This record gives sequence, C-alpha cells and structure tokens, in this order.
Amino acid sequence: MPKAICPGTFDPVTNGHLDIIRRAARTFTHVYVVVFRNPAKAPMFEVEERVAMLNEATSELGNVSVDSSDGLLVEYARSVKAQVIVKGLRAVSDFEYEFQMALANKKLDPGIETLFMATAAEHAYLSSNLVKMLAGFGACIDSLVPPGVERRLRSAAARQGGLQAQLGG
Repeated sequence: MPKAICPGTFDPVTNGHLDIIRRAARTFTHVYVVVFRNPAKAPMFEVEERVAMLNEATSELGNVSVDSSDGLLVEYARSVKAQVIVKGLRAVSDFEYEFQMALANKKLDPGIETLFMATAAEHAYLSSNLVKMLAGFGACIDSLVPPGVERRLRSAAARQGGLQAQLGG
C-alpha cells in the first residue's frame, strides 16, 4: 500500500480532522500529517504548537507522523515518497477549492494522486474557525476537539487579549 499525506493548516486540529487522519491511517501504510504555512491566513497558533497538538492527538496511531512545511505540497510528497494526498470534504464548496488544488498538484507531479474523503456526518459542520469562534464566546467545545485543544484555546485567548477581540466579537 502507498504512503499518504494529510495536509492542512490545522489551526487548531478538530475531531473532523482526526476522523480523516484515522481513516487514512487504516487505508495507507504510513500517513504524514503536515501542517502547512498558509500566507493567506493569519493563524492563532504558531506552526510548532499546531504540530504539538497533532502529535498529542495522533499519538496512538503508530503509522502516523506529524511534520510541518512551508513549501509546495507535491515537493513534500516527493521528499517522503508519498503517492497520495488525502483531503477531507465537508460540502460542495470544499470540493470546488480542493478540486482546483488537486488539478494543480497533478500538473506539478502527475505521479501523485489526490483522494477525497467525505467527512463523517457528525463532523460535516465542523471547522477550525467555528471552534475558535465558539471558544471565544465561552462555549464548551469538548466534543469538537481532541483533549488539550480547548485548554490551548483558552490559553491563547489569555495571551492574545481574548478570542472575541481577535475574532471581531
């Protein structure tokens, strides 16, 4: 079986992300979960902290490695000899963007395939932005994120003068 990459910004990792990662880990010999720096986004957490959250959340998965990159996804895939990029899809709007990215990646490296996994129904509404917003208003997010993420969100709020201010609330 080939190796795969689950790329994302993971700011922060949610249970929806973990569902896709676990399913990929059952499907491929090895899965690289890679935190990519996205210059179009202003993340709440530094890359190193996102990597730490993912390492904690995936520690029970023996065939999963967590890493970070600021280069092209296909270059990272080549460097670890991964043949598949796994992307989770929640809605049609996700597909439109991810389909464009898959075609661009295919153009850059025809040997790397993109596999789209439909999210589990219970995570279809879930996003990192939603989690940050809910946490900013003090909502309980225990069922939406792995253990440790809520604590880190509360700590980030204290460091940054409150999530509500950052989120425009």
